[in-house]
Amino acid sequence: MSIHPSKSIVGTKGRELKDKSIVLCITGSVAAVQCPEIARGLMRHGAEVLAVMSSMAQKIIHEHLMEWATGNPVVTELTGKIEHVTLAGKHSAKADLVLIAPATANTISKITCGIDDTTVTSVVSTAFGSKIPIIIVPAMHESMYNHPILKENIKKLKTLDVEFIGPRIEEGKAKIAETKDIIAAAIRRLSVKQDLRGIKMLVTAGPTVEYIDPVRVITNKSSGKMGVAIAEEALNRGAKVTLVYGLGKETPPQGACVVSVETTEQMRQAVMDQLKSTKYDVVIAAAAPSDWTLKKPYSHKVSTHKLDSLTLKLKSTRNIVDHVKKISPKTLLVAFRAEYKLRKKDLIKSAYKRLLKANADLIVVNDVSKKGVGFGTETNEVFMVDKKKKVIHVPLTSKAEVAKKILDVVNERIKPT
Repeated sequence: MSIHPSKSIVGTKGRELKDKSIVLCITGSVAAVQCPEIARGLMRHGAEVLAVMSSMAQKIIHEHLMEWATGNPVVTELTGKIEHVTLAGKHSAKADLVLIAPATANTISKITCGIDDTTVTSVVSTAFGSKIPIIIVPAMHESMYNHPILKENIKKLKTLDVEFIGPRIEEGKAKIAETKDIIAAAIRRLSVKQDLRGIKMLVTAGPTVEYIDPVRVITNKSSGKMGVAIAEEALNRGAKVTLVYGLGKETPPQGACVVSVETTEQMRQAVMDQLKSTKYDVVIAAAAPSDWTLKKPYSHKVSTHKLDSLTLKLKSTRNIVDHVKKISPKTLLVAFRAEYKLRKKDLIKSAYKRLLKANADLIVVNDVSKKGVGFGTETNEVFMVDKKKKVIHVPLTSKAEVAKKILDVVNERIKPT
């Protein structure tokens, strides 16, 4: 039997979902128009996607479109082939994940009450009995999403280990989550490598700003890419992640608890509050907080029409990593340090000195003068140094890959001996 031409894209962006079959259940929301993109995004990461459409979904997009998108026949009704059992029954060939995207308020409430009167709800009901992971991606008008009974139904499903992605509240609507976030959630849920499951991790990321006046700031070139990559990789590997995030350019990953801050002091206070309220196993301080702040910021906008020059008096900010071990001494602390135009020997020496000062367990250092390294780039080259002066070099590669290497080392350090 020949392979459907649409399947030529399988695995072209990654192999994270290789050998995984995902049932994409589509309900009658206008957001169903995004389902071909969702299906093909999953396929590009290696998944086999099988679409199931409710009768209302078929009035929004045609089944032929989903057959083209997935390269597989589409389930539009339940017949003597007992499609819901074939896809989600308790047998060796069952699907690895059931993804309802988009999910209407009607479908969510039916699932909560165990009603299975459509192709979609029958598949989901069967999946519950077969213990197949379920992800729901809501999409509806905001007023419907805010219905107190729907909120209770979502809360109930979450207690049954159903994962919800989104929605995005925009223009009076609870819009379907971004495709990339849906794909990331599927990868995270089906990731074979769950070596950080149960680990509580606090990650800092992005730059902070220090105000000169109400509209002008001092900051740095950090984009937050490295810290966000670490948070996303930690989530993929099963960790519970809190992200204390400055004014970075990257979108925080779905699933992280995000604490947004602007200034270094706000970031320091947020970290301290988290450490006092929650027992974290790991803190990874990947942020680039400002080292300097004004002694006395202006309370008004400084007029350039009245001044030809402006002298600023600065003072150093309180260093965040220096306080972590004082509050949470048993937490594994990973510090970061950026240097500029240093020889490797001096780079390692500087990093080790900083590690000792912060009482950190590991420090990640890079030389941001090098091309493709550090602030705002998609790539990085780092050296990891521990208290025994052991050095691990990660050559220039993507920040996602660097994040994996860092967490591999973290995982080795937190495993019981």
